[in-house]
Amino acid sequence: MQAMSPILMMLLMFGVFYFILIRPQVKRQREQDEMLKKLDKGDEVITRGGLIGKITGIQDALLVIELQEKVRVRIPRAHQVRRREHQERREGARSGHCPSGNRVARGGV
Repeated sequence: MQAMSPILMMLLMFGVFYFILIRPQVKRQREQDEMLKKLDKGDEVITRGGLIGKITGIQDALLVIELQEKVRVRIPRAHQVRRREHQERREGARSGHCPSGNRVARGGV
């Protein structure tokens, strides 16, 4: 019985790690993959680097994002963080802040 105790503790620890760390991460990754597959032209997105723009083209593993009129960048699909929701657009325009909390400059340079 005492020989089984360390093995039982290790199995118990693995089970706890699985349910606290591994399982939620796999679920989050699955949701992210589904969202990336559903992206389409016209969707507003926020990239991992903080760029906010509208998808104007989709190539195999690349997204073409228009940041402002006639300014387009190509980024890998995996570098897109999330779709910008309608509520975020309305609040950002009203408050002058971007979703990361930084102040957005208004007017021309």
